[in-house]
Amino acid sequence: MDGGETPQDALCREILEELHIHLKPEELKYYTHITAPAFGEIEGTTMEQDCFLVEKEVSPVASAEIGELRYFSLEEYQRELDRAPGAVIILERMKADGFIE
Repeated sequence: MDGGETPQDALCREILEELHIHLKPEELKYYTHITAPAFGEIEGTTMEQDCFLVEKEVSPVASAEIGELRYFSLEEYQRELDRAPGAVIILERMKADGFIE
């Protein structure tokens, strides 16, 4: 987060920079918090993440640090060789809650 930003402000800024999606903090609906081993970091490093939902149509465009966008199911992601533990946790939770198939 940049100085003076709330977590929601920082998330909206990052989503704009990385995906060219304009969001306002009030459009974010808190979903859940996850804790997982940090992917690609030193063994034993833990990642903490608040997750939000947005209920509006968006059209993401890869930019900045994002090289490619693609959609996949939980099952497809679980077959990947490199999987971020936090991504698996949130995808499993979203599937259990009926947000994704």
